[in-house]
Amino acid sequence: MARDTSDTTPLTTRDELIAWFAEGEKPRARFAIGTEHEKVPFYREGHRPVPYAGPNGIRALLEGLARDTGWEAIEDAGHLIGLAGAEGGAISLEPGGQFELSGAPLSDIHATAAELRTHLDATARVADPLGIGFLDLGMSPKWTREETPVMPKSRYKIMAGYMPKVGTLGLDMMLRTATVQVNLDFASEADMVAKMRVALALQPVATALFANSPFTDGRPNGFLSRRSEIWRDTDPDRTGMLPRAFEPGFGYEAYVDWLLDMPMYFVKRGETYHDVSGASFRDLMDGRLAALPGERATVSDWANHASTAFPEVRLKRFLEMRGADVGGPAMIAAQAAFWVGLLYEPSALAAAWDIAKGWNACDRENLRATVPRLGLAARIAGRPLGAVAAEALAIARTGLAARGRRDPQGRDETQYLQPLEAIVAAGRSLAEERLADYEGPWQRSVEPAFTQCVF
Repeated sequence: MARDTSDTTPLTTRDELIAWFAEGEKPRARFAIGTEHEKVPFYREGHRPVPYAGPNGIRALLEGLARDTGWEAIEDAGHLIGLAGAEGGAISLEPGGQFELSGAPLSDIHATAAELRTHLDATARVADPLGIGFLDLGMSPKWTREETPVMPKSRYKIMAGYMPKVGTLGLDMMLRTATVQVNLDFASEADMVAKMRVALALQPVATALFANSPFTDGRPNGFLSRRSEIWRDTDPDRTGMLPRAFEPGFGYEAYVDWLLDMPMYFVKRGETYHDVSGASFRDLMDGRLAALPGERATVSDWANHASTAFPEVRLKRFLEMRGADVGGPAMIAAQAAFWVGLLYEPSALAAAWDIAKGWNACDRENLRATVPRLGLAARIAGRPLGAVAAEALAIARTGLAARGRRDPQGRDETQYLQPLEAIVAAGRSLAEERLADYEGPWQRSVEPAFTQCVF
């Protein structure tokens, strides 16, 4: 999230919280696609992490991009921490300097791919003279947590203080991982529920297909997606497979109740972030927040609180698919293609639900637990996940073909599934390919990743 919401309209009832989500509904003709991806910066010379300050640091990179693109500066306590584009896109910083493009809502995957090319070209124009490159791995492969620089964002300071109280790996999640995320629309509460259930159930399939974080601290870490495993020990109050989404009657109201039970991180007033970590949003609504007595909730408080929930699929005024490691440009486009193909055509959505509707909560949780290590070799309800992935990809291909969105060369969106179809056909993820490189031509060193696993 590039910029915290600023809307001081007061919120006084639970119904208003529910209505905030309902206001995200769109007619199907206006459904858009938003992609967000993070990439880990490094100095090409010496393969060192990039600090915020200094003539060749992250701030200098942002300043150069502001000049190149004309995008508006986003500041936090005098620190340049992001850029906002005129069409809704933004560039932001994750806690360890991971450089994020939050793409604008776009009509099709062709536009998404073009937006990504434009961003990467602009970033390279600025980053190359600074000696900065970007890894396309889902976790920084070499530096320890202590060696990783910390960006000067106020909300991250509060989160970093709270994370060790609720899990052992939250700081690793913040500082050392990188993801790609797809944001999709819903037409109604029922449509949201249908999409959330399919997306949650199949999120481990995406984790396996996009697994790309097999190295930590300079060596293999025992996982194909260490990033995904890290999320399993980050903060149980706000992460996971959201089992209540599969219960009868689930909808906006149940999701609101989950958020109300989820502890807060901060309340922002003006430019100041007030640390209220562990406090209740209900107390803020009632004016009984111990750290800010008399302060009451606003729309911006609710939007910001919703942005600090981290389930595998997150509801805001759209749905966010959160299960994949980042990869290169083709994999970023493939992530959008996978979910658009499954969720945006009603017949494909129904077929995708047929895959998962017989799974119970234990099935889903066991799959979530085994996929980070086993990837496509994991099993669900007696089936190998590779077979489930092949079925899901076939449905996604049918859904994309039915959309009929063509580029100037007449090609539809199914072209973007090809990297995933190749992975399923080979039965090997990017992580497994890179582990083979490590044992072979890389001669048990991660240093070659800084020349071969880059944008």
